[in-house]
Amino acid sequence: MKQYLLSVHMVEGDPLPPPETMQKMYRDVNALNAEIQKAGAWVFAGGLHPANTATVVRVQDGEVLTTDGPFAEGKEHIGGFWVIQAADLDAALAWATKATRACGGPVEVRPFQENAEG
Repeated sequence: MKQYLLSVHMVEGDPLPPPETMQKMYRDVNALNAEIQKAGAWVFAGGLHPANTATVVRVQDGEVLTTDGPFAEGKEHIGGFWVIQAADLDAALAWATKATRACGGPVEVRPFQENAEG
């Protein structure tokens, strides 16, 4: 089976939903996590702190530099993700459909590159 990244996008500066909506989202995501695990599609998942907590490490002119903030300048950042295994893109998209409903944000689906040795 192939592995897919389902990344949840959040827009910086958008107001947070009311607490009761957030609690429903948490319940829905927990239920989806249980469903993915039961189906045997679970690999890993996690939520991320806001983009302003990021540190970027890069080599520039032979020197290693670290800078605060996300790599990409913009308002939309990854807020969380799932790594799943699925038979094909259609199966991964079906999980992403459930994920976008559960978390209330857009979900991008991307396949991992095939391992050159396997």
